Amino acid sequence: MRWIQAFAVYVSVSLLAACATPTTDPERLPAGSWQLDPAHASVVWEVQHFGLSWYVGRFDTVDASLEFDPARPDDAQLTAIIYPRSISTGDTAFDRELAEDWFRADAHPQIRFVSQRIEITGETEGRAYGTLYMKGQTSEAAMDITFNGGLFNPLEGRNAMGFSARMEVDRRSHGIGSLPETILGHSVRIRIEAEFLEGGEAE
Repeated sequence: MRWIQAFAVYVSVSLLAACATPTTDPERLPAGSWQLDPAHASVVWEVQHFGLSWYVGRFDTVDASLEFDPARPDDAQLTAIIYPRSISTGDTAFDRELAEDWFRADAHPQIRFVSQRIEITGETEGRAYGTLYMKGQTSEAAMDITFNGGLFNPLEGRNAMGFSARMEVDRRSHGIGSLPETILGHSVRIRIEAEFLEGGEAE
């Protein structure tokens, strides 16, 4: 009996390994709607502090959706949502101050980026141009994206694909904080890691 269990484990591991090589060829992935897998997503931000270091925090609650056609990857439509109430620096009192006083999260509970066009800049690289909505203000923004590939995820029973992204935002454009640049840098660097699942969210 034990050898049967061992064989079953071996077969399962072998099947997972066989499925675990992502393809970066978009034409091998299905068209349609994709939804962020929040268990495999992160948004980390950093801003200069007194010019001495990059102060790092994150947002713990995010969402995103993607409309994708492998025949026309530059026509993809991306909507990404960050919930500023979920800001996390490791200091709960400061998190509350940032959410309530800096982001006015009660009045503006979402930060949204909505793409207008995608520019393919390399084999797995692209740039999404769109509008950033934050704290009642809008600004034009660009997001540099790396396509990490897609595969069939046997743990979810459906297709998945992953991206890494970078963007910079001038906090003054949205009235985030009033400290001078000598204390807090104007440019906020944002790093995103995201996996999308075909058709909907992870259970």
